[in-house]
Amino acid sequence: MNTENKEEFNEIAEEVIRKSIKERISDFYRNCVSLFAKIGFSVFALSVLILVISKFSPSFADFFNRYISSSIRFVLSKITGILPFSLGETIFLSIPLIFISIVTLYFKYFSKDDIKATRFLVTLTTCLALMFSCHSVSFGIAYNCSPLAQRLGLEQKTVTPEELEYTAVAVRRELEKCTEDIYYKENGASVMPYSYKELNAKLNQAYKKACKKYEFIPDLKSNVKLLAVSPIMTYTHISGIYTYYTGEANINFNYPDYTAPYTMAHEMAHQRGAAPEDEANFVAFLVCMESNDIYIRYSAYLSMYEYLLSAYYEADAEGYNAHISKTDLTVRREMIAFSEFFSKYQNSGASKVSNAINDTYLKASGEKAGAKSYGLVVDLACAYYAKESQ
Repeated sequence: MNTENKEEFNEIAEEVIRKSIKERISDFYRNCVSLFAKIGFSVFALSVLILVISKFSPSFADFFNRYISSSIRFVLSKITGILPFSLGETIFLSIPLIFISIVTLYFKYFSKDDIKATRFLVTLTTCLALMFSCHSVSFGIAYNCSPLAQRLGLEQKTVTPEELEYTAVAVRRELEKCTEDIYYKENGASVMPYSYKELNAKLNQAYKKACKKYEFIPDLKSNVKLLAVSPIMTYTHISGIYTYYTGEANINFNYPDYTAPYTMAHEMAHQRGAAPEDEANFVAFLVCMESNDIYIRYSAYLSMYEYLLSAYYEADAEGYNAHISKTDLTVRREMIAFSEFFSKYQNSGASKVSNAINDTYLKASGEKAGAKSYGLVVDLACAYYAKESQ
């Protein structure tokens, strides 16, 4: 075969291969990609585009989170709010059963037919893509919003031990005023004077007041769900959780009473678009301050005080010891009662796994501090009280 014939042969062969590939792609698209998959992957592509834009434009993220994402969260919370149990928890606990069912279905009905098997896997991938899209547009974009400090007009900076001391004293004073109207058990633990349902209603009222004061908090009345497996969940050190795919705020009822109002307010903050953990913590604090209920304010002050004490101890152990010696005995007994309760769960293996997963998720979402970001609320608190003192 001469050179010209070889080139002609190669061109013909390449053309045949190109046609073959095109035909195969066309056949795959026609036989294996359903309308559901086409719509699903289009939504996925759009959600990725929105997420990328939000990373480069906080103002876009602010707008989208406040008006678009909040609408999605509103609809989800209203749909799942009808249920007397946590749908998110039910789905999570059903993951092993769901996985076994999917594998069984695949091998029993689809694996022997190449087209059916491919169609099944494409549909499964579409479902996973839609889950990612749901997270991105309903909650994930909130990680790219303008910093809360900026929206509140606070000057957030590295905190000194002196600033920690000043803020801790300010919070302690307000905290100790609350103790006069709180009932305590013999072991020093306080008692919440109403049910979780009543607490939920009181926090909805506080959020209603807060959303008029802080424009970035959307007006949403929601039902917080009690986790059915709370006693077991305590071993993971999870006191509450927001499930973005169902729009539900959930709380672990196994923790001591004083943690409930602040934890519930924290999960409700996530439900309203405060994604970073330190910001959800501070939004919860601000909202609790809007409540007329003494126990809700007590919970917020004590929870914030514990964060401040932890940071103060790391910054100046000697100063911390001098400070804590001046703290009201009632408050110290409450903290001791919590330590005694938590000692059972302190070093559980489940907590290490849970913390690792949460740390990875937070870092992947853009929180560089990972699980440590919860404690960064002290920076916001110090900036807030510094501004209040001016």
